[in-house]
Amino acid sequence: MWQAIVLGLVAGVLGGNAVPHFVAGITRRSYPNLMGNGPVPNLVSGWVGLVATGLLWHWADTAGHDGWALGAAAAGVLLIGLFHAGPGAFGRPARGERPA
Repeated sequence: MWQAIVLGLVAGVLGGNAVPHFVAGITRRSYPNLMGNGPVPNLVSGWVGLVATGLLWHWADTAGHDGWALGAAAAGVLLIGLFHAGPGAFGRPARGERPA
C-alpha cells in the first residue's frame, strides 16, 4: 500500500508540474525552466515529466490499492498546483506589482 501512495503522490506532483511546461512549449511561450525559458526546453521537460508520470503510475501497483494511489496522486497535483498558484516559478511579485 505504501508503494502505491508514495509513487502516486510523486506521479501527481510530476504530472501537475509537467502540464504548464508542456503547454508553454506548444503555445510558444516563455516559462521558467531549469533547461532554459524558451518554448523548446519547456516542451521537452513537459514531455519528460508526462512520460515519468506514466512510468511512476505503472510502477505504483494501482491494481491492488487504486483508491489510495488515486487519492495520493490527486493530493500531489493539488500540492504542485498550490505552489504554482502561490510563489510559483516566478516568485512572489513585489507589493503593488502585478504578477507576470
